[in-house]
Amino acid sequence: MEQHTTGNVAPAEDPNPPAIRPRTEKERKRAVISSFLGSTVEYYDFLLYTSAAGLVFPKILFNGMDQGLATTLAFATLLAGYLARPLGGILFGHFGDKIGRKNMLFITMLIMGVVSFAIGLMPTNLGPAFAGIALTILRVIQGIAVGGEWAGATLMAMEHSKGKSRGIGASMAVTGGPAGAVLSTLVLGLFMSLPADQFAAWGWRMPFLLSVVVVAIALYLRWRVTESPEFEAARARGDVHTGVPLVKLFKEHPKEVLLGCFAGVAALFMQGFLASFMVKYLASTSEKIAAVSGEAPALRSDILLYLLTFSSFLHIFTIPFFAHLSDKYGRKKVMMSGAVVGALLVWPMIALFHSNNYWLIALAFIIGNPIIQASQYGPIGAFLAEKFSPETRYTGVSITFQVSSILGAGVAPLVGQWLVPAGNGTLWLIGVYFVVLLVISTTAIALSKETYRNPAVRKESRDTEIVDDAVVQGY
Repeated sequence: MEQHTTGNVAPAEDPNPPAIRPRTEKERKRAVISSFLGSTVEYYDFLLYTSAAGLVFPKILFNGMDQGLATTLAFATLLAGYLARPLGGILFGHFGDKIGRKNMLFITMLIMGVVSFAIGLMPTNLGPAFAGIALTILRVIQGIAVGGEWAGATLMAMEHSKGKSRGIGASMAVTGGPAGAVLSTLVLGLFMSLPADQFAAWGWRMPFLLSVVVVAIALYLRWRVTESPEFEAARARGDVHTGVPLVKLFKEHPKEVLLGCFAGVAALFMQGFLASFMVKYLASTSEKIAAVSGEAPALRSDILLYLLTFSSFLHIFTIPFFAHLSDKYGRKKVMMSGAVVGALLVWPMIALFHSNNYWLIALAFIIGNPIIQASQYGPIGAFLAEKFSPETRYTGVSITFQVSSILGAGVAPLVGQWLVPAGNGTLWLIGVYFVVLLVISTTAIALSKETYRNPAVRKESRDTEIVDDAVVQGY
């Protein structure tokens, strides 16, 4: 039978899809704030372990062993968490792309809180073998949770943001990383200032146990956030009901997955190296020099932690700044310019770390975190997310970022142990290694598509803005 059309046929592109539930400005802000606070708590737990792996576990949980071997073993458990992160990315990415972002983020937060509390309750008389096994299991569970957290929080913030501010929206969740680092190093540093016997007896446990309080607050805030409007639109179109996100991802975006895995390697190495290796290295080197000279060590671990904390505090502001630049000038331009800056500034940073002076070491941390690292890390949330369509985005961002984390931050302390043994070497080889990573990351960025002005990417958020703006104006 012949089909007849009428004058009421809908246009090919509906600029106001009815499936998208309107978002008020209040809901937008709540989504961004919740993503920031949730990531802060999540990374407090994850990075607290990172700092403790170098400064606490070798002496308390692996006591009786050679300290060099104990430190290597502690860093190996640290790496186990990074190795588990892609698994968490695939697992939570699958359900985040099929069921929704919100529920997955609630689950990852709950897991992190339980694991941190369990670490705080670990007995110290297990012996190195059983302590290593227990820590590895707990760290793997942590890694699985964080593997699903970063992408979900970044997407919730970005997908609630308007098109012209998607970069800075995504960066607010990314900023939770250094905010968590500030919180974790500050709390650990405060308890490390206790007398040594008290810290060994109970003080080291408190930063892990206290995470229960902040996790409970973050869970409440996260539960009140509305689901991502772009995910809801994709679900209404039926896109999330067809196929397996992981299969669709590699079928539709194989090149972008590969490039995304290498784009963040250099920035994540710098982050992991400073957080997990530098404080331990500087304190150990100072102790060895003091043992030879018979004088007191020139550098203390707790003060070095405070210096790292201050640099992480500045990091909270520079990450959104570089993300804002990427909204104006493009993700690729900002990240590639950051690589040039990193290749130039890594050498004075290393020279300052060799100074044995607190003020100059503080400047070195500032160069490394808020400048070198942030210039590439600030835009990375939007850079990775805009590579993929909403129905595979959670999986795509999870896999690319978590593989970068393994290749960058995950191996950073072991690379440091290998290239720069405490008291027996210098940091210059680290500079060479970092420049090689910059070349790899910059090549991946250069070969990627620029997405910040891509019409297809813009349309995803523009469709929601039409509805949202009408609600805000009172229509």
